[in-house]
Amino acid sequence: MAAMEIEFKFHIPAGRLKAVEAAMRRGTVVRTRLQARYFDTADQALAAQGIVLRLRKEGRRWVQTAKATGDNALHRLEHNVDLGAAAAGGAAPAIDPQRHQGTPVGERLAKVLAASGAPLVERQSTDIVRLTRDVRTTGAGAAVVELALDVGKVVAHAGTPEQRESPVCELELELKRGDVRGLVALARRWSQQHGLWFSTVSKAERGARLLAKLDVVPAVKAETPRFAEEKEKLDGRAIQQAVVASCLAQMLPNASEIAAGSTDEEQIHQLRIGIRRLRTALRELAGLDQRTDLFNGAEWEPPLVEAFRALGALRDREQVVKLAQPQLRDAGAPEFDPLAGDDAAAGAPSPGEVVRSPAFQSVLVSLIGFTAATAAQAPPQGDAGGAGQPPSAPAPLNAGEARRHLRKRLQRLHEQAVRDGQRFESLATEDQHRTRKRLKRLRYLAEFVAPLFADGNDEDEKSSPAGRYLKRLRPAQDALGEFNDEAVALALYREATGRDARAWFAVGWFSGRHAAGAKACCKALGRIEKAPRFWKKKK
Repeated sequence: MAAMEIEFKFHIPAGRLKAVEAAMRRGTVVRTRLQARYFDTADQALAAQGIVLRLRKEGRRWVQTAKATGDNALHRLEHNVDLGAAAAGGAAPAIDPQRHQGTPVGERLAKVLAASGAPLVERQSTDIVRLTRDVRTTGAGAAVVELALDVGKVVAHAGTPEQRESPVCELELELKRGDVRGLVALARRWSQQHGLWFSTVSKAERGARLLAKLDVVPAVKAETPRFAEEKEKLDGRAIQQAVVASCLAQMLPNASEIAAGSTDEEQIHQLRIGIRRLRTALRELAGLDQRTDLFNGAEWEPPLVEAFRALGALRDREQVVKLAQPQLRDAGAPEFDPLAGDDAAAGAPSPGEVVRSPAFQSVLVSLIGFTAATAAQAPPQGDAGGAGQPPSAPAPLNAGEARRHLRKRLQRLHEQAVRDGQRFESLATEDQHRTRKRLKRLRYLAEFVAPLFADGNDEDEKSSPAGRYLKRLRPAQDALGEFNDEAVALALYREATGRDARAWFAVGWFSGRHAAGAKACCKALGRIEKAPRFWKKKK
């Protein structure tokens, strides 16, 4: 059976498992023991391409499954082959990739294996007890959703001195049939009631981490949105969905790690960048499709802003000090720690608490649902994702209208940056900071939509018209970033004077640099004016 899975997967905190299991048993549940063996090449060629190949004993039957990442955070390509009841003695059948021939995931699997040329080997195994139950939702989001509670473990190097295990405690919600809105509403309800958080870590990935002895994985950085091949035909809604999916592709893996307890600075930094990119998308792409209030910020903006600020409250101050101290030392400043006795972080939530908060998780769930919904679907009435689709709401902009709209947004931000640059030195501090934020929005929007204005004959990404435009923005970004860091440092050291008089040296030093920094920003912003704009129609 070939299918495109649409599902949510949530981690269950240990203290919430009993309540989740009790809630599951309020309906008819089926208990199944799942014993799976995962296969890959020795160099993990399949894992590198987001592909999973496994044999699993489900009760008394063996099933071979191939999975691969789909178009967004909800979609998974999947093909299952029922191999029948277990043979006498319980011996597992041999793995055979050819069983998936002729399916989308099978084609991707065959391509990777052919390129690798290496044989398949068993990499890890799982032993899971699963409780399943079907739930029907009614109303505008009528759907049948399968709830699956998985409790067990992932094992690597089984039976050897190197054996390592990772516990599994998660709830999956998979759309069996019907409307994605029903799945989203149910996912939000269960996550809110039981304090669950969205997880991107599959059982196969847990095993791979055990094999590699990884405690911290690299942070996920931003990537260009993946638009459909016929991008010249994309309407406003399709563009919105692709861009939001791109933002989530950066945010979700980092948020998943942080929610699980990671305090890795780069993961926190990349999650904040993802939030900033998402807020730009929600603001600048609002006019592409007005059928829902997804982009009006009424429900979505506060949790995103709160998370962004909370995650950066301590890190920003520490980073500024790291940058400032060497400069001050070279200038002859007395040695002291400006953060000593600083109670700014006292009582502040940890990064994990920020990400696990119900409001932030609700936003993630609703945004993921938006990327998976079809053109005819809108968020449920009263849901955080919007107020549905009123009869008088206009259709999304068609492809031509969408590009005209994007040209206007880019041109407006470009002109604002040029205008702000011309008067930057005379702007109030708050307006100077706003200029930096506008420049970031210009950069992110340009990155989002650059593929839509490529004509197919462009060179590689960096030397394309959009790449050259973005390169022209970089000096202004750097100048404004340095200027902002020094403004934050000045405020920090001024605050520290109340605790230590030695901070006055830094206050004077940064105050003396302010005018030169403003002039540098003005000059850098001035170079943007003549940057060739890639969104302009070619004559």
